[in-house]
Amino acid sequence: MLYAKVVVGLPIDGPFDYIVPADLQEKIKVGSRVKIDFHNQKRLGYVVGLSSKTKIRKLKSIISVIDDVPILDRNILLLTKELASYYCCSWGEAIETALPEQLRRPKPISFKLWSYEREVHSRETDKTEFILLHDLDGLRRWDIYAQHIKTTLEDNRSVIVLLPDTYSVLRAQELIKMRLDSPIAILYRQRRKELEEWIRVRCGDVSIAIGTRSAIFAPFRDVGLIIIDEEQSQSYKQDQLPHYNARDVAWMRANIDRTKVIFGSACPSLETFYLAKQSKIKYILIPRKLSYPQVRIIDMKSLIGFKRQNSVVISKYLEGSIAQTLNSKGRILLFINRRGFATFVFCQHCKTPLKCPRCSVNLIYHFKQRILNCHYCGFKIQPPQICPQCNSGYIKYSGAGTEKTESELSRLFPQSCIARFEQNGSIDIKSIDIIIATQSIIRHPVYNFDLIGVISIDNSLNRIDFRAAEKTFDLLMGLLRLSDKKIVIQTTMPQHYCLQALATQDINKFYDEELNQRAQLDFPPYRHFCLVKLRGKNEIRVRQTSQKIFNKFKRYNRDKTVEIISCNPMQPYRLRGNFYWQILIKTASPLRATKFLKKHLKKFSYSDIIITVDMDPL
Repeated sequence: MLYAKVVVGLPIDGPFDYIVPADLQEKIKVGSRVKIDFHNQKRLGYVVGLSSKTKIRKLKSIISVIDDVPILDRNILLLTKELASYYCCSWGEAIETALPEQLRRPKPISFKLWSYEREVHSRETDKTEFILLHDLDGLRRWDIYAQHIKTTLEDNRSVIVLLPDTYSVLRAQELIKMRLDSPIAILYRQRRKELEEWIRVRCGDVSIAIGTRSAIFAPFRDVGLIIIDEEQSQSYKQDQLPHYNARDVAWMRANIDRTKVIFGSACPSLETFYLAKQSKIKYILIPRKLSYPQVRIIDMKSLIGFKRQNSVVISKYLEGSIAQTLNSKGRILLFINRRGFATFVFCQHCKTPLKCPRCSVNLIYHFKQRILNCHYCGFKIQPPQICPQCNSGYIKYSGAGTEKTESELSRLFPQSCIARFEQNGSIDIKSIDIIIATQSIIRHPVYNFDLIGVISIDNSLNRIDFRAAEKTFDLLMGLLRLSDKKIVIQTTMPQHYCLQALATQDINKFYDEELNQRAQLDFPPYRHFCLVKLRGKNEIRVRQTSQKIFNKFKRYNRDKTVEIISCNPMQPYRLRGNFYWQILIKTASPLRATKFLKKHLKKFSYSDIIITVDMDPL
């Protein structure tokens, strides 16, 4: 008798044993998709093992094998199993994360077998290697990428290139085509031809796959090189379960496939930089080819009228710099990372702010559309004439976004051509004097400005986030690549090491100070954080359940490597009608923390509350 070990895409640990009927024994293979009866429902399952023995009585039989050949090879199965152990999800959930959406449905697909040459390639001489490419210049690392890709292809091995977003993917495709004559597959979720491209990779028709974070699971049989560009980007972290980070999954895959991994960035993440500092990965610095721009930091606390919240404050120095640049026919970028006209609308009589009814956030006023908008759930209403709380007519608009900045600049420089850049896309800067932009402008390093003014960087530095300084520094380094002449930064914290590192052109100053503070607090990268998140429609029930689970964790925790820190509402604590609470855990071993969580969470079952685990949250 032959038995199949099957996992399903549900938050239930397996595998589960099933009888393989005689007529399917020749067809079924490890890695095959099968149709099974699971809890009296017909479901899609994935075969992760075959055995001639079982300890379970009264087993059900496999209903059918969906594909002629397995869609999962041994290494992808090993990778998804390790991912499940690290990110606290089931093996089946990890497998479905690795597959295109069409393959998560019980419909057959057809493709040819692997070519013989790729099947017999020896890995015994291959070595795992990790490299951090710290490219202060911005784009020079692509020449190094091309050299490594060419060498890998000559060794008859495959290449995976990860980019933060689809715009970068398409741009990278052009950069590689300029340097190499080799077919390329494009992989990212929500792409119409995702399954077609996946089949091309699976069949060995291409040797290079470029994509966003999900491309790390590209079904190459013989990966020789993985490139992660802009490795510090938060886009590599998945916001849905499982909350994997493609950067860390690349590390797992490299150890399985004996692969070289290149982490490329102009501003590396603290975790990767720390590994380079500890000599655990190779470090290569590419210095900036052009001279650094002059960085001038303006202390806004000394300005008269700075505390007025209802106006855009442009210092006299920045105003003069803008006028001087305009007179010399230069281009100007003003950076403010807030969209809209007013970011805070409230009643001046009772002080009640206008908030989204579904989220615990302020509504943003957009002057052009004349609406109040929630940037989280998309809720929109017309601005009220009277306060809905006290019926007063004193509605006040405060705070500044890109629209108000545009209005202020139009008043100061009425003869100038001014435009806003807030979303993904492109803009013709040749006909524009001043561009007002959010951080989306950083994705366009081909743009170059004679002057960059940073208006509200304190909003980024003052966030309740232990990574606030790191994210702000990454933001400013991105802006630094857009100019080689002058940057003016307005702030109330002129002595902050994040800003002083830019002013003194000493990048290591930031990393040394930030790592020193993290070490004193025992924060990442010296330890791992883990969040147990709870959400539900009933606020009281979510709070009580969170406290109950937190107390159970504290009571039963005997592992000294796992520390239960706190239980508190998330920020924001309400989104899209759901209330959110979180339990913070600190650990030296993610695997042991995951084992602890799976053991104590599996007995909790609430139909109206969803519990998820986020290892290494960003």
